[in-house]
Amino acid sequence: MGDSTTISVRVSKSMRDRLENLARETKRSKSSLAAEGIGTFVDLEERQIEGIKKAMISIDNGLGVPHDDVAAWIASWDTDDEHPTPKAV
Repeated sequence: MGDSTTISVRVSKSMRDRLENLARETKRSKSSLAAEGIGTFVDLEERQIEGIKKAMISIDNGLGVPHDDVAAWIASWDTDDEHPTPKAV
């Protein structure tokens, strides 16, 4: 791991205990489990932020769907009169 560094993270005692138990059960180090968990979290957050940025650009370019149209569409789900997916205006 030539491209790694060390950070300190404060967690609750119960989280520490759970991590220790998981490490024991999986025969992996607490450090490797924590690093994997942080990596997964950062990947997810980055994807969400990128999606939000793209959505904001779409809205700025006038490609939004009015809230009332979306609300009516959702309210129609599982009814005999289910509406088609609303289109951007």
